Amino acid sequence: MNSEIESACAFTGHRPMRFCFGYDESDKQCVKIKKLLAERVGTLIAEGVTIFYSGMALGVDQWAAEIVLGMKKDHPGIRLIAVRPCGTQADRWTDKQRERHHSTLALCDEVITLHEKYRRGCMHERNRFLVDHAQYLLAVYDGGSKGGTAYTIKYARQQGRRVTTIHPDTLVVE
Repeated sequence: MNSEIESACAFTGHRPMRFCFGYDESDKQCVKIKKLLAERVGTLIAEGVTIFYSGMALGVDQWAAEIVLGMKKDHPGIRLIAVRPCGTQADRWTDKQRERHHSTLALCDEVITLHEKYRRGCMHERNRFLVDHAQYLLAVYDGGSKGGTAYTIKYARQQGRRVTTIHPDTLVVE
């Protein structure tokens, strides 16, 4: 693996509707998940990770991107790269969600858009891109066998990546 891969981490995780708290980020469980994400990101930075990739989906991807951006003040050498499956990713989101998405994109060090418009398979393509460009995968994952998060974790393990999961209900980090 090249040195860029050695020092990069990608994020994956479920969308808010899969969590017991839904979109309520003030819920104590959501706050705890974000705290665990931030602690793990801090550990990775201390271990030399300098590049972070976010797929910019609602939920975990967005939270992780915001955590990395918040850490740039104390760690100016880290980079956040957004990897969007398509330019229309946020088109069906609420105005508030789109505004948050675009505000976050504006602060990223780089934005990669794989396709101009949505097309079948572009989400999986984005997830493979994330794994292919990172040595580490940090996931908020409930252990289910279906969905994009499960697919991404399975692919990452097949590729020999170091996978850390945070269970959204038990908060167990593995």
